[in-house]
Amino acid sequence: MGILRKSLICFVGVASAASLLLSGISALAADEQYARQTRLEDLGRSLFFDVNLSRDRTQSCATCHDPARAFTDWRDNGVGAAASLGGDFYSLGDRSAPTAGYASQIPPFHIDGAGKYVGGQFWDGRASTLEEQAGGPPLNPIEMGMPDKASVVERLRENNNYVRAFEGLFGNGVLDNADAGYNAMQQSIAAFERTDFFAPFDSKYDRYLAGEYQPSEQETLGMTLFFSNQFTNCNQCHQLQQFPEALGETFSNYTYQNIGVPVNLALRAANGLGEEYRDRGLLENPVVTDEAQDGKFKVPTLRNVALTAPYMHNGVFADLKTVMLFYNKYLARGSKAQINPETGEIWGTPESAANLALDKLESGRALDSREIDALVAFMRMLTDKRYEPLLQFENQVTD
Repeated sequence: MGILRKSLICFVGVASAASLLLSGISALAADEQYARQTRLEDLGRSLFFDVNLSRDRTQSCATCHDPARAFTDWRDNGVGAAASLGGDFYSLGDRSAPTAGYASQIPPFHIDGAGKYVGGQFWDGRASTLEEQAGGPPLNPIEMGMPDKASVVERLRENNNYVRAFEGLFGNGVLDNADAGYNAMQQSIAAFERTDFFAPFDSKYDRYLAGEYQPSEQETLGMTLFFSNQFTNCNQCHQLQQFPEALGETFSNYTYQNIGVPVNLALRAANGLGEEYRDRGLLENPVVTDEAQDGKFKVPTLRNVALTAPYMHNGVFADLKTVMLFYNKYLARGSKAQINPETGEIWGTPESAANLALDKLESGRALDSREIDALVAFMRMLTDKRYEPLLQFENQVTD
């Protein structure tokens, strides 16, 4: 799969101590930087891109949630981008970094009226809100690796512009207390993630709804199949059940399902966990103890899904069409349908087989290749307008 290697580059001017003129320019730039941080979301923007909040000053939020690549980690990392490297350039996780795009639309982690777990951040909902999620990676030893909140706040205090901005927004002395300072940082990053920079709702699908885009015949077929309860069950999980804070369709109801995803053996070999290790999904959430939740992961948004490869919680599938074929294997008959086209071998067994959502997976009918390509074409319609030029670098859908 072709990947556009694009990253954000920051240019920093260094003032010369020997030059009064340059010092004056530097002071002016500092004032301008502070002025740009007087709103909560603007401070959050600076923090989101700040590598100084990691132990080795090598990793920021944007490292694993790159705005140039739909807020995902597109770096190969030696595992085909299936998981992210820590700031030490050695530690390797076991899950794919979910997109931070449209994360503001996810409801807080809760149990709904039907007794189902819904919402929350991360694949297992262990952070209920954006604020909680923002506080996780800096202290995670295999991510940004800071030892404690006080160490993070001390990094904030190194930056005079931060000190001025935090005190202006949260009150004098806010960074004198580790808990208060860390909480203020979390609030700031979450405020930035709630801006329309992360959730513009301007894809071809949105423009179609506004009468500004005419879908192709293939896209129309894909749309029909996607929203049909007769032919597919896509929309049972990938259509939003409206929440008060939702701004538009995010193509997820944020429930938790076990669809039988196999172990990513290559990732397990690389991170040292081994193929016998089991990721128990929702049961990894500290507040969940019900064994019936074993192996369930949060249904992800399909916004920008054409650009968020590899797929599934463990990045086991490299191509979006493979994902469609994986779903289709539950319905299709014949030996060919049981072969993973990426490996040429039979689909791997589910990591957790006890709680498979067979009521959904085995409902509907098998799709032919034309229909599968149409579904992929529709999902490519869900790409934010600014990312549409990147689609030409991805696998092209067969007409």
